[in-house]
Amino acid sequence: MRWLWVVALVAPACTVPYNGTAGSTGDEDNGDRGPCTPQHGPLGTEVLLPCPGGAAEWRRGGTVLGTSPAPGLALPNASLAHEGHYSCHHPVTGETWATICLRLGYPPSPPAIECWATSYPQAVNCSWALSPDPLLDTDFVATYRHGTDTGECTLTGPRSCSFGDLQVFSLSPYELNVTAWNPLGAASGSLPFLLENIIKPDPPEALRVSPIPGEPQKLLVEWSPPSSWPFPEYFPLQYRIRYSRDNDSVPTTVGPYELTSHTLTDLEPGSLHHVQVAAKDLADSGEFSAWSPLASGTPWVGP
Repeated sequence: MRWLWVVALVAPACTVPYNGTAGSTGDEDNGDRGPCTPQHGPLGTEVLLPCPGGAAEWRRGGTVLGTSPAPGLALPNASLAHEGHYSCHHPVTGETWATICLRLGYPPSPPAIECWATSYPQAVNCSWALSPDPLLDTDFVATYRHGTDTGECTLTGPRSCSFGDLQVFSLSPYELNVTAWNPLGAASGSLPFLLENIIKPDPPEALRVSPIPGEPQKLLVEWSPPSSWPFPEYFPLQYRIRYSRDNDSVPTTVGPYELTSHTLTDLEPGSLHHVQVAAKDLADSGEFSAWSPLASGTPWVGP
């Protein structure tokens, strides 16, 4: 794929108006159908569409844009409105010399990576973001290194990957490397980490809040470890609880606790309370999970 930037020494060229829809692929304005040469250009720059026949008449779909001298058609300050299907023709006979499908975007920036061991010690899950978004089809290769060992981080989504076969309690850091590339360029980013420092369980599940018969100021809170945490008997979790009265903007946080149930006390009788639970490795490695979805309950109200 070829793309060119026009420079100050290029001969004057016909300037194209904004005659399209932002983000169009050009299918809707492909008036001169035939073999189409894809061309990519960077947004916000002057992009040159080359024509091999010298001075030419340029068209976009069925619309004549004008005549341009060699080397081609200049698109100043190219925007998404310039995307589409272009063709250059003999200015007298109308013979088609070239057709171009133009796509615009950005070269990828170095990926911003984060990794978490949500299913410790089985796997590490990583994801990344590009800013700004390239707006073009962008491919990724993700690999990891641990000491002298290297391996592939298997893609699990458009911008995420996972790898296993982990060495727990290793003092040697892992390093994830992600390379992104598209027709405008390539960039790489890396993230070094110690495995135990990135432990972050998923939120606890099946949260239940129940009244206790005969106890007007208490609620029983019960939950289950996250199903993604594979060995809670060997790598137990600790939990903390956040609760508040309905319409109360300041929650109370208690814990940590090792059991998967807890009784909240000294609650306001008859008031609805909202509860959430978070989990963390019992050895205090890594970070607490995000809070679980809310569960609600009201203390026992006597007959």
